[in-house]
Amino acid sequence: MILTNRHKTLSVTIGDVHLGDGAPIVVQSMTNTDTANIEATVEQIKLLSDAGSELVRVTVNNEDSAKAIPYIVERLSAQDYSVPVIGDFHFNGHKLLNKHAACARSLAKYRINPGNVGHGKKRDIQFSDMIETACKYDKPVRIGVNWGSLDQQLLATLLTRNANLADPLALSEITRQAVIESALSSAKFARQIGLDANRLVISCKMSRVADLISVYQSLAQQSNYALHLGLTEAGMGDKGIVASTSALAVLLTQGIGDTIRISLTPEPGASREREVKIAQQILQALELRSFTPTVIACPGCGRTTSEYFQVLAKQIQQQLDESMPAWKHRYPGVESMKVAVMGCVVNGPGESKHANIGISLPGTGEQPVAPVYADGEKTVTLKGDNIANEFITLVNDYVVSHYSK
Repeated sequence: MILTNRHKTLSVTIGDVHLGDGAPIVVQSMTNTDTANIEATVEQIKLLSDAGSELVRVTVNNEDSAKAIPYIVERLSAQDYSVPVIGDFHFNGHKLLNKHAACARSLAKYRINPGNVGHGKKRDIQFSDMIETACKYDKPVRIGVNWGSLDQQLLATLLTRNANLADPLALSEITRQAVIESALSSAKFARQIGLDANRLVISCKMSRVADLISVYQSLAQQSNYALHLGLTEAGMGDKGIVASTSALAVLLTQGIGDTIRISLTPEPGASREREVKIAQQILQALELRSFTPTVIACPGCGRTTSEYFQVLAKQIQQQLDESMPAWKHRYPGVESMKVAVMGCVVNGPGESKHANIGISLPGTGEQPVAPVYADGEKTVTLKGDNIANEFITLVNDYVVSHYSK
C-alpha cells in the first residue's frame, strides 16, 4: 500500500528518531519495571529495543526514579543501545524536572498529561515549569491526553455550555470535544511559553475504537502536529490486539499517525515485547513498513489433513525471526521478502509463484512431491523425508544470493 494522501505533519526529532513530515511510522513501547530498579529497567529497555521498539517510555513518578534516569541512559549507551528514553510524568513532574537536572537532561522527550498537571491556577504554573524545562534543554514534549484522566474543569465547562444548547450533544461527543480541546489548547499554551511547534507531539487516547477514530480524524483536520496513535486500556490477549488493530488500521490507511503504541495488558509473566511485535505486524500488513520476511500460508482444509505444511510454516517463521537480527545488517531489503508455504495444489503453485520463494506441499491424495518456486519459476521438486530441512536451506541460499550488499 502506498499512501499518497498521508496527513502532513511537522517534523519532530527525538534523539536519532524522526517523526512526522512523511518519515516512516515509528513503533514505540513502555517499560513496566520500577524505574528506580536500574538493572531491571535497563534490561527491559534492551529487550524492547531488540524487539524493534524505536522509542521506549519509562515512568518517572518519584525521587528515586528521577535519580535513576541518568544511570539508565548511561548504561544503555555503554552497551551500544541508542534507543531514546522518554519520561512519563504525572502530578509531580514539574517538581522532579526542576529538582533533578540530570534526569531532565538525560531524557530524550517528556510526556505530559494535561489532566494530571494540577488544578486551577496551579495547573498553568506547573505546566509552564515543565515546558520551560523542555525549552531549556531543547527537549520535545508529547501532550498526552487520556480520556480517563481528562481535565474535569474543562469537561464541566463544555457540559454546561452544551446544556444550554437547543439541541444538546451526547455525553460521548462532549467527551471527545474535551479531549481534543485539552490537547490543542495545551499545545497552544506550550508554544506561547516558547516551545517550538516542531518539538510537539500530540496524543488523545480513548478506550473505544469509534471514539479513537473520530478524535484523530478531527485532530488531523484541525492541526499539523505529529500524532501518536494508540488505543488506551485496550485489554488483554486477542481482545486487545483486535481492538487496537481495528482502530489503528482505519486511521493509518487514512494517512493519519506518525508513531504508534499497542497498549496490551500482558499475560501474567509474559514478555513485554509482544506489543512491539503486534505494532510491527499492523504496519507490515498495511504495507506501510517492513520488519521481517512474510510467511504466506493457507489456513488448511479437507485437502490438507496432514499437519506437515503447518509445521513447516511454523519452522520457517521461527527461522526467519531468529535470523533477522543478523540479516537486517548483512542483507538489506530482506525484510520485504515473501515466503510461501502452501498445503495443496489448489492455490499452492499460484501463491508460490507470486512469492519470492515458495513451496507447494502435497495435499491429501496428491503425489508426494513438493515443487519449489523462486521469482515465479519452478527451480526444483523436493521429495522424501527431508523436505523441510531442504527447503529451509533453499530459503537461506535465496537470502544470500538476492540480498547480499
